[in-house]
Amino acid sequence: MPVTNPWLAGPAPTARLDRTRLEERILHLLSTQNMCVLATTGPGGPLATPVRYFHLDFTLLFTAVADSPKMRNLAADPRVSIGIFAPLVGQASSRGAQVFGRARVLHPDDPDFDRHWPAYRWQSDHVERSRSLDEPPAGPLVVVPAERIVYTEHWLRREGYAPRQFWRAAGPR
Repeated sequence: MPVTNPWLAGPAPTARLDRTRLEERILHLLSTQNMCVLATTGPGGPLATPVRYFHLDFTLLFTAVADSPKMRNLAADPRVSIGIFAPLVGQASSRGAQVFGRARVLHPDDPDFDRHWPAYRWQSDHVERSRSLDEPPAGPLVVVPAERIVYTEHWLRREGYAPRQFWRAAGPR
């Protein structure tokens, strides 16, 4: 029987990508997707919520209604796990990331707000909802600087690299 992707058979390679190549692949994933699953924990237990995101380097950004369950959970415990994945056609196309970090809620008066806000593309949402482009939303903006990322891409096996790669933020967070 013919095998479409013979390089998927057998044990997975264990070689690691260098940091520059890994970061390039992670940023490519972040730039080509716009939905993630945000996992928070609250008094009722875990909550996994689909969220549209944007990114600024390795910081994920999203907005939410201030009194939503995810925002209440973030206020109680800012630790999050975020799953991002490309559409799966088969094992060879498996590509995604688990992002771990601590969420910060920024309001317009926060000193970091102006640095992050331009990366949030609110205009398309306003057009879809027939809202004026002269009135940008007021926030809050949630930012999650990645502390560590588990990146998975089975296509890496073709080049002799492990399909699961590990990234950590440089320096203290």
